[in-house]
Amino acid sequence: MSAHPQLRRRAEAAASRLPPLLARAENLANTVLLGEHGRRRSGLGDDFWQYRPLQEGDSYRMIDWRRSAKTNAQYVRQKEWQIAQSVSLWIDSAASMDYASRKDLAPKSDRAQLLALAASILLIRAGERVGLAGTALPPQRGDGQIWRLSQALLDDNPGDDYGSPEARAMIPHSRALFISDFLGDFAQMEHALYKAADRGVRGVILQVLDPAEEAFPFSGRAIFESMRAQVLYETRKANDLRDHYVARLQERKDALRKLARITGWQYECHLTDASVQSALLWVYRALERGR
Repeated sequence: MSAHPQLRRRAEAAASRLPPLLARAENLANTVLLGEHGRRRSGLGDDFWQYRPLQEGDSYRMIDWRRSAKTNAQYVRQKEWQIAQSVSLWIDSAASMDYASRKDLAPKSDRAQLLALAASILLIRAGERVGLAGTALPPQRGDGQIWRLSQALLDDNPGDDYGSPEARAMIPHSRALFISDFLGDFAQMEHALYKAADRGVRGVILQVLDPAEEAFPFSGRAIFESMRAQVLYETRKANDLRDHYVARLQERKDALRKLARITGWQYECHLTDASVQSALLWVYRALERGR
């Protein structure tokens, strides 16, 4: 019986955060300058996009003779890409993502949810299908899907200290966005990305860290405890650990960067005190490059 009031409180808390998160994500999406052409790309659509010079490998049937007659060069008439793509999101909801080193900084989970939802808004507006990795919320279009995504992001309850990427049921040759601190078991991260790559999925790895996790500004006596107290370490000389910690963190970043390169993904690290607009623009363009 006691579980029901607890579930209700969690649901009410998530519901109270839903409109603000949507509003912030909408505002963030609206501030990102996508360029004059937005997501227009050459492809198999019907709408004219641009002319370009004839290139090696092009068929002569592709030449637009009327345009070419006006100059001494030969031009190809390109059409806009109109085939909708699917994008799957995995946003880490583990306890480690709730960390914030200062009161004026949002937790990593807040930044991850905001970026994921703003990117989803941009993608869905561009005609893409967006959903969650796994089987809970398949990729769909429309404003209703934005609402469902925001609900799902807020409804995720922390499990273990660190999260494991989800790569089940990904559509072959689609794209994906993974956002996490990626401080947990690296073998599980490898398994997920290799599994996705085997299905032709390409995507983006965005590592979100608190600035304290990047700089390790600790000295003297300190107790380091994971968010769920599953890991505990006490030291009297925290400053003596700095060089070793920074080296280990750099090793993890290098490993993520190498894994992304091997699987055809793209990697970037984002700190929660950095510009959220710049991070969103990078994510959006990285997903576009992954088409």
